[in-house]
Amino acid sequence: MIQGMVGRKLGMVQVFNDSGHAIGVTVVEAGPCTVIKKTTQSKIQLGYGPTKESKLTKPVLGQFMKAGVGAFSILKEFWADDPDSLEIGQEFRADIFSPGETVKVVGTSKGKGFAGVIKRWNFSGGPGSHGSRSHRVPGSIGQCAWPSRVFKGKKMPGRLGGARVTAPKVQVLEVRPDENLIFLKGPVPGARGSIVLIRKR
Repeated sequence: MIQGMVGRKLGMVQVFNDSGHAIGVTVVEAGPCTVIKKTTQSKIQLGYGPTKESKLTKPVLGQFMKAGVGAFSILKEFWADDPDSLEIGQEFRADIFSPGETVKVVGTSKGKGFAGVIKRWNFSGGPGSHGSRSHRVPGSIGQCAWPSRVFKGKKMPGRLGGARVTAPKVQVLEVRPDENLIFLKGPVPGARGSIVLIRKR
């Protein structure tokens, strides 16, 4: 059995638990994913999202021609318990997950553009009144005569978001294999329609 799958985040909805409380859940279209090749003794490569061959480069297209499967827009590697038992072209769906299971979800966070230190790093800011001219500025970023430079890693204004983020412990609430949908408790990284990786380990 494979230990993960590629999916697409569809958005968030509310569901009610047994006690009648509303819970925010993220709906993910998990799969179908096709086995493209066996990369190592414990890993396989999965393809997700059928696409046109004209949109692919020749080296990538050669992988699909060698496997004898259609063209896919996403290629990702996952662990597998017994890769020898899997066949090239075999398809996996959302039923590899089960309700109550805990998974890791990897996605790309929303890009928010250029941001200051208060929004980006939660700085407290300066005084809000009484003649202050330093409301949202970072303040001093270095020392005096020595070492006459700014240290690497200093928290400064810059681009916020658009980074790879992993949600480590996400609970699977419901699985609908016929629709390739899984319902994950709480939010997961990424915008609607973005690609996410769901891993069991």
